[in-house]
Amino acid sequence: MRTLQHFINGEFTSSSQGKTFSKRSPVDNRVIASVAEAGEAEVDAAVTAARRALHGDWARLGTEKRVALLHAVADEITRRFDDFVEAEEADTGQPHHVIAHAFVPRGAANFKVFADVVKNVPAESFQMETPDGRGALNYAIRKPKGVIAVVCPWNAPLLLMTWKVGPALACGNTVVVKPSEETPLSATLLGEVMNTVGVPPGVYNVVHGFGPGAAGEFLTRHDGVDAITFTGETRTGTAIMKAAADGIRDVSFELGGKNAGIVFADADFDAAVDGIFRSAFMNTGQVCLGTERVYVERPLFERFVQALKLRCEAVKFGRPSDPGANYGPLISQEHRRKVLSYYERAVAEGATVVTGGGVPPMPAELAEGAWSSPRSGPACPRPPAWCARRSSGPAATSGRSTARTRWWCWPTPTATACRPRCGRATWPAPTVWQPPSRWASPGSTAGSCATCARRSAARSSRASAAKGACTRWSSTPTCATSASSSETAATAP
Repeated sequence: MRTLQHFINGEFTSSSQGKTFSKRSPVDNRVIASVAEAGEAEVDAAVTAARRALHGDWARLGTEKRVALLHAVADEITRRFDDFVEAEEADTGQPHHVIAHAFVPRGAANFKVFADVVKNVPAESFQMETPDGRGALNYAIRKPKGVIAVVCPWNAPLLLMTWKVGPALACGNTVVVKPSEETPLSATLLGEVMNTVGVPPGVYNVVHGFGPGAAGEFLTRHDGVDAITFTGETRTGTAIMKAAADGIRDVSFELGGKNAGIVFADADFDAAVDGIFRSAFMNTGQVCLGTERVYVERPLFERFVQALKLRCEAVKFGRPSDPGANYGPLISQEHRRKVLSYYERAVAEGATVVTGGGVPPMPAELAEGAWSSPRSGPACPRPPAWCARRSSGPAATSGRSTARTRWWCWPTPTATACRPRCGRATWPAPTVWQPPSRWASPGSTAGSCATCARRSAARSSRASAAKGACTRWSSTPTCATSASSSETAATAP
């Protein structure tokens, strides 16, 4: 079993109080590492080291030498490619091909890409007249922001961590990284790389631990931190923004979303199925830009549902190193409980499973892992907890549409929605859903909200008055209403 320490001021250190926590494999739930847990003392030491480095050798390097050093970091990650792949596999349990072909190469490339951008970015300047007639030249000077707190997610640990660390260091800042407690290995390993290539002590620091009342909160509230960058769920982002309000510190957030895909009847069918399947289920659906809702034009709908159903049923579970394995576990038992709770709620609301469901049968040695098939989910109905919030699991709800559908933004948790065009949904280790029977069938107005029915009647009236069919809008009502927020609509041409 590995022992993971903090990386502070160029050295690996344990916690002053000796506190540790266990890192478990999502594949089989074994404890694979004992990780030092940071308290306020460790966080303070890391921030102090980072602030000291701002005025040391790192500040005197200049852009050219700093860029060269970050290129060396990328090259060293590539040289130790197998070590980083092993760390990512142990942390996430995802298939080898996903990590080796996407996560680690892109994690290394982030240092070169952002270093080159900073090296070549121009500075603004302009001339202006002055009352004395001599004129003035105005020009911008770019300076490091300072100490940046980097709070990382668990779904693509190295890639998303270097996506933040790369540009921060390229601009001359120093960083204190707090990786997710679920994925501590890559950030720790990167400390070895920093020492190998000669990055000055204190420029890159890592503290391990949890969020509220622990390392994450201690770091984001520390008055020595100048800015905070965070990827994760909205509730945590809210807490960080409140902490950043003290001192009016800058924040950079990426909080995910309910991303949509639209499939029209004239699409390349096979490419559309492949694309939606990949975007919805890669990394077991744990991707912030994954497709969680799909609108399929009616002529293709049934065929599309069946094709996606077959793709879902063909996934192969297994360890990252298993030949042919193309589908990994969720990140943890806790996250699996959260995802399954969405399915259970969907069943209670009337959704019917077409394929998949529950926890898949696994060999004895993998039975304790965080493997998950979806249990249930609605198709087009949008109860707030189910569809307005991102699941961070493999889900892609689908609904019928027409080429002239009005596309409305996704309702907020306080909004209500009425979309009688219902389809099905797909979920972890994928599953396809039928709409609850109480929802209206396509083309009807039954079950519509008052606003929806009113708009439908108005469109019919306009169409009759014009003595012709109304081709601008679908005859099926489509609306989203909210008691607390207005919804924005974009119309098809």
